[in-house]
Amino acid sequence: MKAFLVQIDSVWENKTASFERAQALLASTKIPPGSLIVLPEMFATGFSLQLAATIDPAPSVTEKFLTAIATTHRSTVVGGLVREGKYGKGRNEAVAISPDGATLARYCKMHPFTFGGESDRHEKGEGPVYFEWGGLMAAPFICYDLRFPEVFRRAAKQGAELMIVIALWPTRRVQHWVTLLQARAIENQAWVIGVNRCGAEPELAYPGRSLVVNPHGETITDAGGGEGLVSAEIDPQVVRNWRKDFPALNDMRKDLVP
Repeated sequence: MKAFLVQIDSVWENKTASFERAQALLASTKIPPGSLIVLPEMFATGFSLQLAATIDPAPSVTEKFLTAIATTHRSTVVGGLVREGKYGKGRNEAVAISPDGATLARYCKMHPFTFGGESDRHEKGEGPVYFEWGGLMAAPFICYDLRFPEVFRRAAKQGAELMIVIALWPTRRVQHWVTLLQARAIENQAWVIGVNRCGAEPELAYPGRSLVVNPHGETITDAGGGEGLVSAEIDPQVVRNWRKDFPALNDMRKDLVP
């Protein structure tokens, strides 16, 4: 099964222009039906905390764009957007759309980035969610969640075999991004896909470095630093064989995992 990582240089607070860039990247190669297409966190606007620029009032134009990608390519799509939440805040979400345009899962970032002021603008998510792709149980996460291994362990406890991290992770901490993606794969014996943006915003630069890491912690695809579309083969049997051959997850203290 093929996964396609859309490493975009998002246009600051300009959804239409960002959609055009993503569409151009997707048009650059043939995408087989049944694939997985992943775009970064808040890919349509960048990491703006101006809710007037980022929130998609219903019906969401960003979700409509993701649905069009899914139905056009007959593939499952995961991408980031901001919806209206409670008490004047937004919800930083990862949405998974099926090839027929149905919503498979809607995940809200559990750990807003307080250091960057996000917790003042975005509410916290409630917990992991799951969806099925090609027989794999997948769990989406967002950026700063990557620093909290307990939520990934909770997903592994529920049977997740593929963990997808969409992000706006800055260049100054790129080594943390790479290392933590590998760690989440190793400790949970899972496939991990991390999709980050490249380019720059008014305050931050971004390194790209979208990765696919196999359950052994080996990086099998690295998008590098520029805008582009990269792909990787995701074999469900790799995760299942490894969990059978080295059943470390059976020794998980389930009383310590929520």
